[in-house]
Parts: sequence; structure tokens; C-alpha cells
Amino acid sequence: MTTATPTVGVGAQAAGKPTRAGRVRKRLNSRTATLVSIVIALLWTVPTFGLFVSSFRPEDQIKTTGWWTFFRDPQFTLENYQQVLFSGSSSGRLASYFINSLAITIPSVLFPLAFAALAAYALAWINFRGRDWVYIGIFALQIVPLQMALVPLLRFFSTGVTVGGVQLLPAWDLVDEQKFAQVWFAHTCFALPFAVYLLHNFVSQLPSDLMEAARVDGATHPKIFRTIVLPLITPALAAIGIFQFLWVWNDLLVALIFAGGGNETAPLTVRLAELAGTRGNEWQRLTAGAFVSIVVPLIVFLSLQRYFVRGLLAGSVKG
Repeated sequence: MTTATPTVGVGAQAAGKPTRAGRVRKRLNSRTATLVSIVIALLWTVPTFGLFVSSFRPEDQIKTTGWWTFFRDPQFTLENYQQVLFSGSSSGRLASYFINSLAITIPSVLFPLAFAALAAYALAWINFRGRDWVYIGIFALQIVPLQMALVPLLRFFSTGVTVGGVQLLPAWDLVDEQKFAQVWFAHTCFALPFAVYLLHNFVSQLPSDLMEAARVDGATHPKIFRTIVLPLITPALAAIGIFQFLWVWNDLLVALIFAGGGNETAPLTVRLAELAGTRGNEWQRLTAGAFVSIVVPLIVFLSLQRYFVRGLLAGSVKG
């Protein structure tokens, strides 16, 4: 009786009956799906290409004609990039804000990934009292709007924590570049619930045979996490890392509140909001600045996209 089900499944596959995964794969490879993918790709690519072309056009052409007229009368200029990146005027110095965005984004991605991976492994493979309630609490935190936590978190940074007249935690009292730590802390807190929930689903599905074999060989939890779990959840970490990178890089609200709008800490998005001018007529600078801001996310996405199609557990049991 124990071998009946596998025999029937093997017989069904041998008879050529398609599985559910096979039917989904066949539909995704159909001509209709290919056509829809091409249309979506064009809808995303054409505006980006237009932004790229406009960033190299002279100011008078940008303000009088559409970017598609470039092919009739092609004219190039690097003045737009010179103004936004290196100009000493109020419309320039975008390079310093670019560095600020990198200083904000990279730690704000690495911290939640590290903490979420450790928490997901503990919730999936370590038995401790109250584990299920901790997981339920993390899941419930996903529905808390980010805007509701901004004021309490800002109060925590500015005044600390006081209970019954006793100050448990002092105020942070950070200045200038030190305020980056507040932004890292805020983005890490906001990203952890979703990251832990998603990574827990991946880690909990790892084959128990791998864990049992490692324990039999005397491996501890840190060694199991480092040598077995981390390589297998790399695609999930890359996917979450991409989404977190895009969110933090394009964020304006959190960075503006916790880092301020000064030149020392303001991210690229703050400067882009100022490039349009008070009347929104500085298009030539805005196109160049906007394209500078999307170069890094494009590089990150294109370099990590292979993890989306790589099998999560391919060869893990056989190897």
C-alpha cells in the first residue's frame, strides 16, 4: 500500500499525462503569453528610452519638441549632466546626493536581509517556547502602515524612552552624517516583517533530510545556517534585496524625516524634487537627474535577475 501512490504517479507521468506545473509552463510559453510580455516590455522600455534621449538634448529642443523628434534633427549635449552633477550652482552638486543615497541604501538593504535570514531560520528549525506567537506577531506587523510609525519612531530618536518618569533609553542626539544611522534603523524596522515572513516560507520548505544529516554529523545551528541554509536561500535573498534596494533608493519620505534635507545627509530623491524648479520649467536638468537616479537600480536588477529563474532547491538533495 505504501508504494501504490508513487507507482500510479510514475505511471501517469510515463503515460504522458501533463502535470499542473507542466500545464502552467505550457501556457506561459504560448504565443499569447509571449505577445503580452513583449507589450509589457515595450510599455516599460519606451518611456525609459525617451528619458535617456531627452537627457542629451539641448534645452531649447526639450522645451519645444518631443523626444521622438530627435531622429529628425539629432543634436547632442552633455551640458545637462554637467549642470546636475558638477555645477556649483543651486541646480547642481547631484554627485554628493548620489553618494548620500548609496550611504543610505546599502546598509538599509544588508541589515534587514541579515536579521531576516537569522530570524527565519530560528522560527523554522529551532523549537522554543512561544515560537508560533512570535511568527504570528511578525505576520501581523505587515499590516501596520508605515506612516503610523513615523511619529513614534521620530519621538524615540529625539527623546528616548521614558516609563513612569524613568528614562530607559536616552535620546540619540545625532548630527550631520550621524543621522544616517536613524535612516538605517527605520528602514530595517519597516522591512523586517515582510522579509522574515517571506524567507520563513523558503527556509521552512528545505528538506528535513539535509538538516537531520547535518545534525548527525555534529553540525551546530550556526554551521547549518552558514553551510546549508544560506546557499539554498540565495535566490530568495536576492529577490528581497532587489525589492528593498528599489524601495530605499526611491524613498523620499523616510529619508527626509530621519536624515533631514541638508546637503550632508539628503538622498538623491530630495535633490530631484528640487531640480524641476519652482515652476516646473527646468526639464533639461530633471531629465538628466532622473536618468542618473535610475542607473544604479537598473544595474542592480540586471545583475541579480538570474536568481529569479534559478531553482531554489535544484540539486540540493542529490548533491
